[in-house]
Amino acid sequence: MPIPTEPIGSIPRPDELIEALGSLNTGKIQQSDYEQILDAALLDTIRRFEQTESPVITDGEQAKPSFATYPLTGVNNLAADGVTITFADGHTRQLPRLTGGPFRYGIYAETYLKNAMRLTRVPVKQAVISVSALSLLYPGASIPGYSNEQFEMDLLAETESDIRRCLMAGAHCVQIDFTEGRLSLKLDPGGGLLRRFIALNNQVLHGFTPEERSRIGVHSCPGGDRDSTHSATVDYAELLPALFSLAAGRFYLQLASEPDRKYVLGLIREHLQPNQVVFIGVVDPIAARIESPREVCAAVIEAVSFIPPERLGTTDDCGFAPFADDISTARETAFEKIRARVEGTRLAERELGL
Repeated sequence: MPIPTEPIGSIPRPDELIEALGSLNTGKIQQSDYEQILDAALLDTIRRFEQTESPVITDGEQAKPSFATYPLTGVNNLAADGVTITFADGHTRQLPRLTGGPFRYGIYAETYLKNAMRLTRVPVKQAVISVSALSLLYPGASIPGYSNEQFEMDLLAETESDIRRCLMAGAHCVQIDFTEGRLSLKLDPGGGLLRRFIALNNQVLHGFTPEERSRIGVHSCPGGDRDSTHSATVDYAELLPALFSLAAGRFYLQLASEPDRKYVLGLIREHLQPNQVVFIGVVDPIAARIESPREVCAAVIEAVSFIPPERLGTTDDCGFAPFADDISTARETAFEKIRARVEGTRLAERELGL
């Protein structure tokens, strides 16, 4: 029985794509010119993914402005001064603020999925943003004529539709990005915010059948942007009991960059629920050094002493460039790390006799 291995999502964009996006936003080039450059970047990403022999690929999120804000493309009822997230090195990212209702997605992730699927025969997974992350768009003060309760009803429907459209379009699986899970415990150590986030996501997940939920996963990490994190100091022991209460079939967990992997593997063994599969991070996108296949193999064999191989997969700790303008990791480095993950996982299969 092979050990599944999958990427998280994003790949650093080529320099010409980043430059073109900036020129598009400032009106220096036309949409048609930008799309030509985007199409070339997408094709190059797919072909490079295929060369790694990864059994599952993504589109590298080449067309997303960020992993979190893609649904807001073209949405007009927003202001720029929303929630600010601070990273360990001091830099920040800021979400928009909703100014009025109703809330509707400007684009659904199936658009990216279909564009990728037409270019390859390799199974394609699709990452989507969580309902809990987008719930942060609503301001602290109530919006006249559009309550937070109305917003959440609209948001829940849109988030479920985003996932369902991808499943119906033929995604190998759909991954919900839930990086705010660990961050919530930094912002609210009492866990109230995390419990709210879990409840929102379960409202979405319970709209799917058990078979559908087996193809829906949740990714959790302490953030990864410009070689920095926002919540790596939060103990996994505070997160995992709640995380595994989500009604999803797959979980993608950052692990390669953890200082004590055996400690985390013990927590996973304790809290993983029946019929759940966990994909452990075996390469670290933030680290400049490229892991060897032998290192990846050793990490898998270590994990099997805690988790049955039929419930284990491998992945990357995080996306390599969750925000479009992140150039901290070279594109070539990302694909070399992915190649090491794939080769190391196959090596572990052979050594374990799977």
